Amino acid sequence: MTREELLRAVRALPLCNDAAAFAALVQRVHPSDMAEALETLDSKKLAQLLPGLKAEALAGLFVYFSEERQIGLLQELPRKTVVALFEAMAADDRVDLFHDLDEAARQRLLAALLRVERDDILRLAAYPEGSVGSVTTSDYVAVQPDMRVAQALAHVRATAADKETIYVIYVQDKDGRLCGTLSLRELLLADDTMTISAIMRRNPVFARASWPMGKASELISRYDLLALPVINGGDAMIGIVTVDDAMDIEKQEDAARLARFGGTVATDGDDLDILASPFRKMFGVRVFWLVLLTLFGVVTSTFVAAQEAILSQVIVLAAFIAPIVDMGGNAGSQSATLVIRAMALGDVRLCWHDVWRVVRRELPVAASLGLVVAGLESTLAYFSKGIGADVLLVVGLSMLVCTVLGGLIGVLLPFMARRVGTDPATLSSPLITSIMDLVGVFVYFALAYAFLGDLLHQTAGV
Repeated sequence: MTREELLRAVRALPLCNDAAAFAALVQRVHPSDMAEALETLDSKKLAQLLPGLKAEALAGLFVYFSEERQIGLLQELPRKTVVALFEAMAADDRVDLFHDLDEAARQRLLAALLRVERDDILRLAAYPEGSVGSVTTSDYVAVQPDMRVAQALAHVRATAADKETIYVIYVQDKDGRLCGTLSLRELLLADDTMTISAIMRRNPVFARASWPMGKASELISRYDLLALPVINGGDAMIGIVTVDDAMDIEKQEDAARLARFGGTVATDGDDLDILASPFRKMFGVRVFWLVLLTLFGVVTSTFVAAQEAILSQVIVLAAFIAPIVDMGGNAGSQSATLVIRAMALGDVRLCWHDVWRVVRRELPVAASLGLVVAGLESTLAYFSKGIGADVLLVVGLSMLVCTVLGGLIGVLLPFMARRVGTDPATLSSPLITSIMDLVGVFVYFALAYAFLGDLLHQTAGV
């Protein structure tokens, strides 16, 4: 079914109000595509169709709705449908949804759930947002080390139906402590009489529930895992973080890094959403950064204003302030972006060897770029403004030096941020540009005084 056909079918749903036709359509279409198409319906109309789905199909579809749509639907759906939805959802998904409910809705929901689901939600919901525990699911298969392979296979068959993943099996002792892991393939190929302790992999990679959730994503990526076991402070295993959860974490962190680098991060750490964030928050966050950058601008403009003497003698110098300082900021932002990317990929670490390696790599590139833009700027200035060689020399050298300094400062700032324990991505691009504006005007007027200072002496002599 094409996207256009799906959209036409979805638009016709409220008219026919055929629950059976809707259920059949959901079975034919991937939940992600279906959820996207259903965004065209308002929550009230959609809430009339969803109760006709089986609980598993409803849960599979519901997780692809936006957070705002999920909350709206929960307010419209019958209580019976909401309870069935929570019971069918994966443990980590229902905890995320539980966090989004207000306190009254939480209490009503908990009262309606079975004790097993209620206890599981409360246990995982106790971990703070942003921690590994908050993205952990308890839907995994565990066996004991003294089991025979035949026993373990029978246990897997009996419990696998309602688990999120069974490709990795976790070995726990009687107190729930993690002893090792083995793959389903290894279990199937092993001799039935062997014990699990004889074939399991010992000392598995794990994460603690209290760690930042980004650590789980990092470990899954580094060790190429399908799932990562999570243990609590008492070394008991509480669940797993799956590879698809890790992808979601990386997506969230990429969005957060982009917000920080763009200078739109909130002081409470929450990302701005141009569609969902309230006006007060949108204004407050952005005005904070703009005020900060304005202060940099005032310092820069005050310094420029103090150069009235030389500007009055060589007024054309004022025309080149903007392009010169902008070039330094642009070069710095480019370099910082490359270093932050390398840090995120693990290509460079916080050590003198890597700092020197990056500087040594950046310096000839920045110098070459500086020569190109300096030559271009000087050539254009000569033909467009007809200025003398002494001013061209100041402009060209300033462009070269600012480009090189911008590149070097851009590669060093992320290392400095990491050294003081700050995420390098918090170095916003506007902040780097403002720093380079200030450095740029110092460089520009220092060179102007060095090469054109005799004009001031001549004026003073007169």
